[in-house]
Amino acid sequence: MRALCCAVCLTFLFFAPLKAQNSPDCRTAIPVCADAPIMGTTDGSGDIDDFDPEVITQSGCLEKGSVSSANLENNTAWYVFRAGTDGQIGFDIEALPINPGGIVTSEWDFALYGPFDQTSGQNFCGIVGDGTAQPIRCNYEVNDTNFTGIGVNPVDGREGAPFVVGSQNTYDEWLDVTAGEIYYLFINNYNTNFDGDPESFILTFTGTSVDADQNTALDCTLRDEFLGLDIIACEGDPDIVLSALNSPAGSDIANVVWTVDYDNDGTIDDTLVGTGPFGAELTVTSPNSGRYFVEITTASGTPPTVVDNGGILITFYGVPELDEVRIIDDLANSDQTDPYNIEIVPLGDGDLEYAINGGEFQDDPIFLDVPPGINTVIINDKNGCGTTAPIEFLVVGYPKFFTPNGDNINDNWNVLGIETLDNPVVFIFDRFGKLLKQLNDASGWDGTFNGRDLPSSDYWFRLDYNRDDNGVFVARSVRRHFSLVR
Repeated sequence: MRALCCAVCLTFLFFAPLKAQNSPDCRTAIPVCADAPIMGTTDGSGDIDDFDPEVITQSGCLEKGSVSSANLENNTAWYVFRAGTDGQIGFDIEALPINPGGIVTSEWDFALYGPFDQTSGQNFCGIVGDGTAQPIRCNYEVNDTNFTGIGVNPVDGREGAPFVVGSQNTYDEWLDVTAGEIYYLFINNYNTNFDGDPESFILTFTGTSVDADQNTALDCTLRDEFLGLDIIACEGDPDIVLSALNSPAGSDIANVVWTVDYDNDGTIDDTLVGTGPFGAELTVTSPNSGRYFVEITTASGTPPTVVDNGGILITFYGVPELDEVRIIDDLANSDQTDPYNIEIVPLGDGDLEYAINGGEFQDDPIFLDVPPGINTVIINDKNGCGTTAPIEFLVVGYPKFFTPNGDNINDNWNVLGIETLDNPVVFIFDRFGKLLKQLNDASGWDGTFNGRDLPSSDYWFRLDYNRDDNGVFVARSVRRHFSLVR
C-alpha cells in the first residue's frame, strides 16, 4: 500500500504543472528545472528588443521580416536551464487554448541557444541578439498537432530531425548535454494575437536523462536563483523588472523585502520598495548597477521564508571613453627609429575591444610597434553599449641613443615632436638622479654639462606637458632612458 501511494505521489509531482511568471526578455529569463512541467503564458514581446533589428534578419530558422515588429518577437517567453548531468535532453511545448475547451490559436516556435559557460562572464543575451550565437536547435514549422519541441512528438511519434523548411516536422533532434552547461530557450508565438489576450503552453522536459532522474537531469539549484542569471545592460536601456513571483513559493507570499548592494562589496546599502502584488516586483532603472536581493515571507509558513541567496548582479555600461594612452617600456630595442609599444587606458570598465589605425579589433589594450606621430584608436563595448568614433592620439618619440661626435649625425638628443606639445619641459638626469639639462624647445642636448663632454652611459629623462588645445590625446612618457654613445 505504501509503495502504491509513493508511486501515485511521484506521478502527481511530475504531471502537476508549475505556474511560472512569463519573462518576454532574454535578460530576465526564468530559471527552470525538469522535475515538473511548466505552465507558460505569453502576453507581449517585452521591454527590450532581444534581437537587434539592424543586425538580425534571421536567427537560425526563426525568420524576421523587414518590419521590426514582425514574427520574431511577437508573444515571447525566455527560459534558462543548466544541465545537471551528462546525457540526453529534449522537451515538448504544447499549445493550449485561450479558454478551457476552446480553440488553440497560438502557433509556437522555438530556438535553443548554447551551450554557455556560466563562468565566462559573457553577456549571453547580447551575443544571441547580435547573431554571434546562433540557435543549436530551432523550429518554426506549422504545429498541426499543437506540439513542437526536441525529441519525439508525443502525438504522432515522429522523430525529431535537423530543421528543413517545409518538412512539416515540428520536432528537432535530441540534445546531448554536459553537466554545468547553460542553455537559453526562446519560445515565440508566430501567429498574431489580434485580441491581445495572453496565450498559454506547457513546457515539459524529456529525454533519457529525465527518464533516469527528473530531479537531476537539469540542475534544480538554478531554480533557487529565481531572480535569474546576472544581467549586463547598457545605460539608457529600458527598465529591468525583477519578480519574486518566480520563486519556488510562487504566489504564496505574505511579505517581500528588496535590498541592494550597490558596490557589490558584501554590504547592503539600501532597502527598496517593490510594486505589484505583495510588492513582489522591483523595477531597476539605468544606471543603478548593483547586486539585488529579495526575501519572501510565505503566507502558508511552509517554508517560512524564501530567498535567492546569491541575488542578481545588474551592471550597466555606458559608451566607452578613452582616459589616456601610455607608452610601455621596451628596453630590448635601442634603434632610434623603432616604433613604440602602447597601452590604451579606458575610463571605467566593461567588456571592451580595441583597434588602432583602422586595424582589426583585439581584446588586449596593448599594441606593439606603434609608429611615432598621429594615430587613431576605436574602443568598442562588446556588450553592445556603444563604440567610440576614431580618437586621435600622438605618440611622442625619442631617440634611444645619440652620438655627439661632431659628424652632424645624431649629434643632439631631444624628444621627437616636442614642438607639437603644449608647454613641454624635458628634464635630463644622470643615473644618480643629478639634473643635467632642461629643455623647453627643439634645440636639443649636445651631451655636455657645464661645457664638459659627458661619458658614454645611460641617461634618463622626464617629460612634462599639457594636453594640446586641439584635444588630441598624447601618449604619456613619464620617465624613460636613452644612451649617449661616443
